[in-house]
Amino acid sequence: MRTTTPTPDPAEPAVPGDAPGTDRWFLSTAPVVSALVHLCVPMAAAMIVGAVYNVINAGFIGSMHDDALLAAVTLGSPVLALVMAIGNVFGVGGGALVSRLLGASAHDAGRAADIRRVSAFALWGTAVVGVVVGAAGLLLLDPLVALLGADRAAQHATTTFVGILLAFVPVLAAAVCLEQLVRAEGAARQVMVGLIASTIANVAFDALFILGLHLGVAGAALAVGLANLVTVGYFATWLTRNSAQLSLAPRWFTLAPSVLRPVLGVGVGTLLQSAFLVVTALVLNNLAAGYGDGALAAMGVAVRIAQVPEFLVMGVTLGVLPLLAYAYGRGDRERLAAALRTSAVAVGGVAILFSAVVFLFRDTVLAAFLTDRSVLALGVTVLAAQLTAMIANGFTGLITSLFQATGQALAATVMSVTQGVLFVPVVLLGDRWFGLPGIIWALTATEVAVLGAGAVLLLITRRAIDRGLAAGSPARAEEALAAAA
Repeated sequence: MRTTTPTPDPAEPAVPGDAPGTDRWFLSTAPVVSALVHLCVPMAAAMIVGAVYNVINAGFIGSMHDDALLAAVTLGSPVLALVMAIGNVFGVGGGALVSRLLGASAHDAGRAADIRRVSAFALWGTAVVGVVVGAAGLLLLDPLVALLGADRAAQHATTTFVGILLAFVPVLAAAVCLEQLVRAEGAARQVMVGLIASTIANVAFDALFILGLHLGVAGAALAVGLANLVTVGYFATWLTRNSAQLSLAPRWFTLAPSVLRPVLGVGVGTLLQSAFLVVTALVLNNLAAGYGDGALAAMGVAVRIAQVPEFLVMGVTLGVLPLLAYAYGRGDRERLAAALRTSAVAVGGVAILFSAVVFLFRDTVLAAFLTDRSVLALGVTVLAAQLTAMIANGFTGLITSLFQATGQALAATVMSVTQGVLFVPVVLLGDRWFGLPGIIWALTATEVAVLGAGAVLLLITRRAIDRGLAAGSPARAEEALAAAA
């Protein structure tokens, strides 16, 4: 299997920043393995640090020896999913389009203004929607907490945690969007630095607010909001000072259909996915709450531990997206295929290897956060189910990244909604037929089914992707310019 692309035609216009070793070089002409290392390793490192933080955060809350507080953080997770949905609607759609335009700019210098419009629309669109959603959530806070499934013991803590998160929605969403825009340029190291800095800040704020000031879940929520404010400042400063083509200036903001359609076309898929994840979490929390706070606490801790290998896999599936989009925009069929094959091998290897390692040390890790023997045993079962689901989800994420990178909005949307559509009946039937074990393993069954649906969609969209590659090739671009002349 070849992992390099042909030497670019000297007749093609020079691409700014395309010198060896630059971020653009890794997207355009570097060997695929080197490009994946450059893009995915920093992403995986940043995400694993974030996953470790989630475990540490659970430890901060767990140190207070109150299952209701851990339950509150678990119940509040759908709100964080909603925040990420807002940022990703504009960030994923805008980032994928920016990478495609950067690829097209290799033989069409007129794309620079389009890139500025897309980046400005993504950031300011995120900010406006974040303000609206955060304000609406605060106005409906009590009904929202009831909908999240909080019982009387966890109601106050959940209200506090969710209320503070809602106040920070514009900041949290903007951090997600800016991360995607920085990644779109291939600047994976800068994304890693920003996310690790955010994690370090989060731990420091946790220590101050939870251990020092004894603010409990309020301190945990404040730490999340302020740490993401650090992230926004870092990414915005880096883009303003270092990006040659992206712009965050409000004057570039536009509602032109040429920007709205491709950005929202892909972004809506991530919104629907996150919306279904919220529904999934609501159903799961309400069903699990019937088995007591111990069940919720076990699920919350086990899920955080399983995120360690899961985030490693996501580092590959998210890290490769700019490379896929750039190759597609440039019409480089060979590079797109090589990147897809190599990343699939990486996803499979990482998922299986690290799942085995985490499961091997499951008792030791879980015992650090859970003291009750029955809750600990339940956590082991949840962990096994989560790790199995993660392997299937890794390949599903790679297929979804391909659809997003190539602008296949309908296929990406179908992938996004399939999990939610399937999960609700599966978990309800699992609860009815098998009780708590049925709830725990419902996600695993759903992820396997979604992977099968993704394989079918990949076969269906293959011709459309091939046509897009042909239209974006340098030869086709030269023909179009000649015809226009």
